[in-house]
Amino acid sequence: MPQDREQVRSWIGLSSIPGIGRVTFRRLVALFGSAQGVLDASQDGLLNDAGLSEKISSAMRSFPWQDRADEELAKADREGVAIITAVDPDYPGQLLNTPDPPLFLYIRGTLLPEDGSAVAVVGTRTPTHYGLTVTHRMAYELASQGITVVSGMARGIDTQAHKGALAAKGRTIAVLGCGIDTAYPRENKGLMEEIVRSGAVVTENPFGTKPESGYFPARNRIISGMAAATVIIEAAEDSGSLITADYALKQGRKLFAVPGNISSPVSRGTNSLIKQGALLVGTAGDVLKELHISKERTARVTLDQRLPPLTPDEAFVLKAVTDEPKHIDAIMAESIGAPGKLSGVLITLELKGLVKQLPGKYFVLQD
Repeated sequence: MPQDREQVRSWIGLSSIPGIGRVTFRRLVALFGSAQGVLDASQDGLLNDAGLSEKISSAMRSFPWQDRADEELAKADREGVAIITAVDPDYPGQLLNTPDPPLFLYIRGTLLPEDGSAVAVVGTRTPTHYGLTVTHRMAYELASQGITVVSGMARGIDTQAHKGALAAKGRTIAVLGCGIDTAYPRENKGLMEEIVRSGAVVTENPFGTKPESGYFPARNRIISGMAAATVIIEAAEDSGSLITADYALKQGRKLFAVPGNISSPVSRGTNSLIKQGALLVGTAGDVLKELHISKERTARVTLDQRLPPLTPDEAFVLKAVTDEPKHIDAIMAESIGAPGKLSGVLITLELKGLVKQLPGKYFVLQD
């Protein structure tokens, strides 16, 4: 077995022992020089030098850590999953430079050096149409400029962030609050496979870890930790996205928030963040400017991203359609006056993929 695999085996084995959490793991490795050094330490060394309790030191002697580690590595081989430790040269430097980096990452897909300038885009699981539209556009524009988009693959804003990046044929990374062999939510199984092909799916949790609520706050520190900046789009006052925002600040990363409707419950958290000093942004350009990233350096804009040719009437009507649903009467008041002509123009814009019709003759810009 190659030395690096033995190292991973000892790290998995040590961390699997009951009572050995991340803090204790790091302290023991620092004391004994390596994970294997801890596992080989005498009972006296564990009790007196390391100050472990009798219960934990006894567990280290009796717990079948070798079997647990071998099972985990065998599953990784079968599933095509890479497991890297925090001392692996391929471990993301941005994440390593945080107060509490994961001991290891389970990875499906590929992490690249350029992911170091990634931007995290997160928000509520119950977004408004405005939130979905802004998220898709933000992620699309960031990915179009060569920026990796990081999110948590949860319903709502997270899902839309991944989809926006994929629509731009860009890179995106999903951080899971469960095992890498679990697609959560279930309807995102297909999305998960797309992300693997266009970036990576990562987690710190062992195979078989169920998506229980306690794992998600810890997951959030990885989302912000893998990114140079975090953008919050729609978050209620008790939203888990605010935990991600707090981690971003503690990690010394830029924090951005998109303002929302003051009467919308899912905008109270983001609007509050702006009051507290988060940078207000509305476009990917705002984010890139704050990060001092040159568009010329990262541009990957293609012909598909340009507007199709428009007639003067189409261009005029398009200006009246916004991210928020707008009734045809309001559009007519702001654009052309003849109802028959307006309906025809809106149909044409819909066929060109620029406008979407909602029930009740409401129209919005296409995601």
